Amino acid sequence: MAAALLHWLTPLQYSKLQKRRKAYCLISQIPNLHTLSLNKGFSRVLASSQITIAPKETVFTLPNWKGGKSDPRNKELRLNDAFLYLEYMIGKGHRPDVFQATQLLYDLCKTNKIRKAIKAMEMMVCSGTIPDSASYTFLINQLCKRGNVGYAMQLVDKLEEFGCPPNTVTYNSLVRGLCIHGNLQHSLQVLDRLMQKGLVPNVFTYSFLLEAAYKDRGVDEAVRLLDEIIAKGGKPNLVSYNVLLTGFCKEGRTDEAVEFFRNLPSKGFDPNVVSYNIVLRSMCYEGRWDEANVLLSEMVGETRSPSVITYNILISSLALHGRTDDALEVLEEMMRSRFKPNATSYNPIIAQFCKEGKVDFVVKCLDQMIYRHVNPNDGTYNALAVLCEEGKVQEAFLIFQSLGHKQRSSPHDFYKNVISSLCRKGNTYAAFQLLYEMTKSGFTPDSYTNSSLIRGLCLEGMLDEAKEIFTVMEENEYMPEIDNYNALILGLCKSQRTDLSLEIFESMIHKGYMPNETTYTILVEGIAHEEEMEMAAEVLRELYQRNVVSRSTVERLAMQYDLD
Repeated sequence: MAAALLHWLTPLQYSKLQKRRKAYCLISQIPNLHTLSLNKGFSRVLASSQITIAPKETVFTLPNWKGGKSDPRNKELRLNDAFLYLEYMIGKGHRPDVFQATQLLYDLCKTNKIRKAIKAMEMMVCSGTIPDSASYTFLINQLCKRGNVGYAMQLVDKLEEFGCPPNTVTYNSLVRGLCIHGNLQHSLQVLDRLMQKGLVPNVFTYSFLLEAAYKDRGVDEAVRLLDEIIAKGGKPNLVSYNVLLTGFCKEGRTDEAVEFFRNLPSKGFDPNVVSYNIVLRSMCYEGRWDEANVLLSEMVGETRSPSVITYNILISSLALHGRTDDALEVLEEMMRSRFKPNATSYNPIIAQFCKEGKVDFVVKCLDQMIYRHVNPNDGTYNALAVLCEEGKVQEAFLIFQSLGHKQRSSPHDFYKNVISSLCRKGNTYAAFQLLYEMTKSGFTPDSYTNSSLIRGLCLEGMLDEAKEIFTVMEENEYMPEIDNYNALILGLCKSQRTDLSLEIFESMIHKGYMPNETTYTILVEGIAHEEEMEMAAEVLRELYQRNVVSRSTVERLAMQYDLD
């Protein structure tokens, strides 16, 4: 019967069924945990000799949740105590101290207790305590950052009914949140609503909308949007026009960008250094040096003088075109102009020297960086990895070894940071090549390093190779740690292969590994990202009932993914 049923399922339905089975298998595999009972925070607060119940209609103070022991568990308990006391006292008809209640609201947001923060805000308003616009906007912004724009909009409406009108900054959070999540049309409706209320959009409002427009629909659509904004009485400034200028350049339409740039004065704006840098970058990367020189000759005056970014644009584009001597000359000119170079100034030159196999020049450049107190960064390490692409792995390792001796950290920490940096930027093959040389000099990869390699392989789509690392570790009698499994499960989920991540979870349990809260959180998020919201909610509910995820984690995930 079951086989016959499966025969009629579409491949998609079958895939979902398999995933659902594995998700429920996840629940069945949860180890039985004998956890401590939850803290009875509220009763403990009331029992405290330092707390007295205030008379009705008086302002009360909250118990101190900031003092005491500093470990995270105690901090969370004290914060929860304060929230429960706020809820109890307002329920009895008392009003909280507005400063304390506002600070509690901030701290609840900072610890991802968004639902409690919303409840705290609502209780404050119901008690007649009007929160300041900063705290109100902070909460809305936190919701939007987590993708809960719809909930944020409902909260705005609800609080407005209680006499807490939103301001332009509040609406900017909504506009930005909608734009980030690709809902340009809805964000335009929010803009109309803002203006109907008599609020004035600011530079940020227009910038969010225009940037979303050119990324979503192209720069021509963004230009039309700006014209509509102006027709409706909007007054964009130079920042808005710079956003459009960026749009033209991103689409490779440099000639149109130059024309748009030259027409800025006719629109009432003089280009500033940001405007010049946007156009200059496109010209230089296209090798249009004569036109770039004309632009540079115009960059005089308070608002358009060259900046560090200007010099870095010139250096990187010259190095990209193989003109390293000219790039070095610009670097010296930068110093003469009293600008301090940074790692971004040196990295393109180092990368080009590595590409050309000029190891001596690479070393000289790095020595100059150290002499000038410029610290190498991730970009530097990835620039040096170009040597590996050119078949000079040993030379690259010797340079890294020399750099490591000059760093304040231990060689072990330096090497693992280098490996991690390369993996983050998609240079995993070079990371393995260098790791081989590092191990020959006595470096032993730790759990952090192995997790970096696993993440890097997953990032580059090499999922089978990422799984193979576990086989290699076990063959060498190195037992994987839970963090290694978490790295693989996360990588698989990000690759939209939650089905494989659930298989890894099963395997991990069978081998006797104990999952932690991070493991379960990754799996729930993976299921949610594949839009299986009902399944994600069911799994999360079961995990919480079995005490393997905290209430704060449940609240964060439920809020972030709108889970019931």
